[in-house]
Amino acid sequence: MKKLVIIPTYNEKENIAAIISTVIALEEDFHILIVDDSSPDGTAEIVKKLQIDHPHQLHISVRKIKDGLGKAYIHGFRWALQNNYDYIFEMDADFSHNPKDLDKLFRACKKADMSIGSRYSKGVNVVNWPMGRVLLSYFASKYVRTILGMPIHDTTAGFVCFSRKVLDEIGLDRIKLKGYGFQIEMKYRAYKKGFQIVEVPIIFTNRELGESKMNGGIIHEAVFGVLNLKWKSFLGQL
Repeated sequence: MKKLVIIPTYNEKENIAAIISTVIALEEDFHILIVDDSSPDGTAEIVKKLQIDHPHQLHISVRKIKDGLGKAYIHGFRWALQNNYDYIFEMDADFSHNPKDLDKLFRACKKADMSIGSRYSKGVNVVNWPMGRVLLSYFASKYVRTILGMPIHDTTAGFVCFSRKVLDEIGLDRIKLKGYGFQIEMKYRAYKKGFQIVEVPIIFTNRELGESKMNGGIIHEAVFGVLNLKWKSFLGQL
């Protein structure tokens, strides 16, 4: 079974070599696709140098524009489907997601259709986040769960494994949200399609190097995007 870890990047030169080497060192044979949005800090150049030592396992696709996390992932999903991968993962470049948890996500996804690395399925498992950020994230997931009726604790999670059939059938052309709202929309569409979704408890650790991509526009899109998703579902236009 071919497994691909998609890692979107923008200015991640401090983390990219370490995250790649950690994933490649895992016992399972995970391939990696870096989707870089033309980082001005030289992230893509670092990856291309590493490809010399890992030509079959490490791949990169450089996009000319930076238009949101969701667009970067959709680009990666299409690449994965074209290259016949069976299981496709989302993961951050900054070690907030522990690469060693990829094995747990893979095992869970094999028994379901989609697995989520969950910060909130068993309490609150977040390390080194300011309390304000913890509360924002936790209650955002509560808000989404209440509005959309999804039985998922961590609705904004970005550490996910999809079986190929989910990406084949979810309708990637219909995904509209770009920021963290993208993570919500992917889960909601999979849920409405009837796919089996499981949550795997993980510990989320705040990045130590580089800068967070969170901003007010991302939060605004997520809040109102959720209401739009509910309205579309009500009208049968999802």
